Amino acid sequence: MDIKDILATCDHTLLRVDCTAEEIRKLCDQGIKYNCASVCIPPCHVAGAKRYVGDKLKICTVIGFPNGYMTSAAKAFEAADAVKNGADEIDMVINVSMVKDGCWDAVAKDIKAVREACPESLLKVIIETCLLTEEEKLRLCAIVGESGAEYIKTSTGFSKGGATAADVKLMRENSPAHVKVKAAGGISSIKDAEEFISLGAERLGTSRIVKCAMELENAADAPNEAY
Repeated sequence: MDIKDILATCDHTLLRVDCTAEEIRKLCDQGIKYNCASVCIPPCHVAGAKRYVGDKLKICTVIGFPNGYMTSAAKAFEAADAVKNGADEIDMVINVSMVKDGCWDAVAKDIKAVREACPESLLKVIIETCLLTEEEKLRLCAIVGESGAEYIKTSTGFSKGGATAADVKLMRENSPAHVKVKAAGGISSIKDAEEFISLGAERLGTSRIVKCAMELENAADAPNEAY
């Protein structure tokens, strides 16, 4: 697979709690240069990033991140505020506590509250697969499919595990055709990216693929030494 095609699926991500405005601008520069799908950044940096990139790049941010146990009203407010500040895409975290309690109607309402708060934005729903049973994953594929969200996403990258091939395969096979899959967390190589895309992921949340592209560029630019 061509590296450019892989980069076009990437939400180039920086969500460290101590990331600086300078680092976010650098991330945006890289996202533009390598034609990434978006940059995924903390909500506090959205307004500045949008001013910086204008229409050159999509801005994605996270809601209810990383634990997802905020109230639905708080998540909805966060989403609306992010859109007001210039976010084009919203990645929200479900309430895993509700899942574990079997409160499926409440889980659905939580997602729909965010959907209603950002009706014009692309919405991705993070289900945090590493914390779920297979039965819970299957149930969530159905709930997300009915929520109006465009994507179901594996992971925050901040819990005890990230994307796995088995989870991406399960999500693709059990989500409605109109719901796309985003793999995130632990995607560290071009090989990883190719595998997840081959299994049906149409977005990748990662900081490493752009670095891989830069390493390939540097290798290509290195002078050949004569022996």
